[in-house]
Amino acid sequence: MESGYFGADRSQRIARERVQAQWMDAYAPIRHLDPVLVLIALALSVIGIAMVYSAKAHQLQLQQLPTDLYATKQTIALAVGMVALLVTATFDYRYFRAYAIAVYVGSLLGLVLVLTPLGVEVNGTQAWLSFGGFQLQPAEFAKVAVIVTLAALLHERRETPGIVTVALGLVIVGVPLLLILQQPDPGTATVFLWLAFALFLVGNIQARYLGAMLAAGIAGVWAVLRFELLAKHQVDRLTAFLDPNNPALSQSIRYNADQSLIAIGSGQFLGKGYMDGTQTNLAYVPENHTDFIFTVVGEEFGFVGATIVLGLFALLMWRGIRIAMMAKDLFGTLLAVGAVAMIAFQVFVNVGMAVGIMPVIGIPLPFVSYGGTSLIAGLVLIGLLLNVHMRRF
Repeated sequence: MESGYFGADRSQRIARERVQAQWMDAYAPIRHLDPVLVLIALALSVIGIAMVYSAKAHQLQLQQLPTDLYATKQTIALAVGMVALLVTATFDYRYFRAYAIAVYVGSLLGLVLVLTPLGVEVNGTQAWLSFGGFQLQPAEFAKVAVIVTLAALLHERRETPGIVTVALGLVIVGVPLLLILQQPDPGTATVFLWLAFALFLVGNIQARYLGAMLAAGIAGVWAVLRFELLAKHQVDRLTAFLDPNNPALSQSIRYNADQSLIAIGSGQFLGKGYMDGTQTNLAYVPENHTDFIFTVVGEEFGFVGATIVLGLFALLMWRGIRIAMMAKDLFGTLLAVGAVAMIAFQVFVNVGMAVGIMPVIGIPLPFVSYGGTSLIAGLVLIGLLLNVHMRRF
């Protein structure tokens, strides 16, 4: 039996060890950080800033504006996005389940404000809010909000994922989707449809419901086209993709797609070199800093550069799938699947637009295309992936 000095010393040592153990437990998640995921996101973001600078420098110089105007704004967005990533990764992701409705309602408020006189119209789409020279696109944050909210619903109803769950999930996806169609922005709307399908698939929704959703989606696309719910230029783009030899379409309708193929093809194997792309410098490819940023990569760095960029995306998606498989609960799995599904879909559609295998529907290339809101939202998704990975035990 210990007593006196030695007993007090042992008690102090045990208390100190207990405090140290508690401290280690509190900070344990940081020991499971996935540095590869962070480095990939940073690499793609830096590549994006370089490509945006190259895409706009010559035209800005002709306008007697600072050649780094767009690149500087994108760099600021990267800094904000990294802060958002850190904040998202810091708090246990299970807290997001408790506040999912608040996040969702906040995202809807942003989509509603866009449709008011506060909204800013660009190229026929009213999808932005303007703040002191910077523009915010609420639809990008709405994508993240839908992932979190739908994942929370499927987790809560994981024991009985029947028709009621499907109906609630479709409401969660449908409300922002309808608001976005009012802008109108059908390209972004397709992202929501894809997210619903991907999360329902992983959320153990029965196959017959998934089949019904697919049929309803096809019927919805038909209805949008049949009843002319899109702007004329958007219908013309779809028609040009489905029937490129249609004599009723003017050459201007096919101009974007044609110039994109010329730019990528001219890069050949190694590319023309950074800042030396003629199609890029002369702005032959419209919107080559946003929707067609991949043409800048293809022209200036050729097949090798394009392969490196796509390889980085493939590695990022592999890490994301791995995180989804290792998650400790269904909510974590669904968050990771939603993040990967959103990034993968946008990469496929954006690159597909550039190489002519997808219609031009205006979807940015994650982390690379110019657009501060898109970049910040993408880094928030990386934060969610890190969060799930760090708390998998």
